[in-house]
Amino acid sequence: MEPEMSVFEQDKIDCHCHIFDPARFPYREDTAYRPAQQEIGTAAQFIRVMDAYGVRHALLVGPTSGYRTDNRCMLDALQAYEGRFRGIAVVDNDISRHELIALQRAGVAGVAFNPAMEGIELVRDAGALFAMLADLGMVAQVQVCGDQMAVLGPWLARQAAQVVIDHGGRPDIAAGVGQAGFQALLKLADSGRASVKLSGWQKYSAKAHPYEDAWPYADALLRAFGPQHCVWGSDWPFLRAPERLDYGPLLTLFEQIVPDAATRRQIQWDTPRRLFGFE
Repeated sequence: MEPEMSVFEQDKIDCHCHIFDPARFPYREDTAYRPAQQEIGTAAQFIRVMDAYGVRHALLVGPTSGYRTDNRCMLDALQAYEGRFRGIAVVDNDISRHELIALQRAGVAGVAFNPAMEGIELVRDAGALFAMLADLGMVAQVQVCGDQMAVLGPWLARQAAQVVIDHGGRPDIAAGVGQAGFQALLKLADSGRASVKLSGWQKYSAKAHPYEDAWPYADALLRAFGPQHCVWGSDWPFLRAPERLDYGPLLTLFEQIVPDAATRRQIQWDTPRRLFGFE
């Protein structure tokens, strides 16, 4: 019997990463945070990382930091490396259907909402935008933290759009798997229109790598959503990381959390291809 392929040998899609290129695309003047030095990561630099680790495609997420609704840097990468990337844009809630269709034609698969940084009312005021996303077959990507999902979960479950939750819902690690926000996230799986990113462990773990206190949350998410509604992301180039992060150890960590090669392939290849429209 042949040994299973390692995570490094398997085809992969990274479903959460950012591009920062302030030399070519200056940050917005009103940005709350300006990524600098090793936090800067251009599309050309990221392609080299992807090639080194066998990552075939990646989902570029428009960042709240630096650019917010200025999607030019991401759109430039989608055009320059046609086929390697898909995008998630950040837009104003009152964006027109015409503008949304233009983004979709440029390779954008959905829209990001960040109540973790901007509050939940921004999302609850976006009902019309969620309806447009559903109509166009685009996803709504939502980053929450703590117990925000306890309030947002029932609202999200009523929306017709496909919903993708960032970074495992970023629970309060000290409050346990039973905390209200995380339980609301698990319940959202029942809608059949929600998926979750198994990523961002360092954003809520109280420990250093390999973030073992986050593993029970990953296990609970995988049981509730199943690999057909889970994807993986690196969060490259690791903004505001509490300690040094590198791409290879994050892949090894994912292999530890999901030791079965067939399940990894579904999470890192089959599900993101279907969910985000990778060819």
